[in-house]
Amino acid sequence: MSLIAFDFDGTLSDSEMTVLLAGRAGVADEVAAITERAMNDELSYAESLYNRAELLGGLDAEAVEAAFGDVTLRAGAGDLIERLQADGHHVAVLTGGFERGVERALAKAGVEADTIVANRLPMSGGKLTGDADGPLIEGTKDDALAALADDLGYPMESTVAVGDGANDLPMLEVAGLAVGFVPKEAVRPVCDTVVDSMSGLGTVLEDRGVLSASA
Repeated sequence: MSLIAFDFDGTLSDSEMTVLLAGRAGVADEVAAITERAMNDELSYAESLYNRAELLGGLDAEAVEAAFGDVTLRAGAGDLIERLQADGHHVAVLTGGFERGVERALAKAGVEADTIVANRLPMSGGKLTGDADGPLIEGTKDDALAALADDLGYPMESTVAVGDGANDLPMLEVAGLAVGFVPKEAVRPVCDTVVDSMSGLGTVLEDRGVLSASA
């Protein structure tokens, strides 16, 4: 059995939560530019998230929930999560994105993650405050992966990390198997292998002996 840790935005999902929220707030271009700089390692993730959250300040609860309702999993992601869990693996989502969006997308697909480590956008008076909080703003995914592996009793060599952007680099560097999902150029050098679909990821995990071959 293994601990399989997925990034969310850009990996399990092709949605970008901050971009969806920004569309509702009328600041899509500004948020997309900050996101791209962060994913290419030109801006620290913490700085980028605080900047984006500030732009979203004042967005009302109804618009926030509508944006999170638009978050979806990639084709085949739900099936892959079910296969991994059926094989006894612990599936975790470690994301700098937002817990509510992850939960909504998984529920829509009829699946659950065993663990979700994600950030939050605080609200006051029915509107976003313009702030952000959570374990993966200043904290990094290598520490989150190591802490979860320790809690569950998995050695690090039995972990798999799947991600695409610069804030995934720490967990990709320490995982037993590092898989880049259409990774940014700054991420490719640390990946053991690269895939561009959930079916391709399933094949890699079968080839590596992590996942049982599909019938």
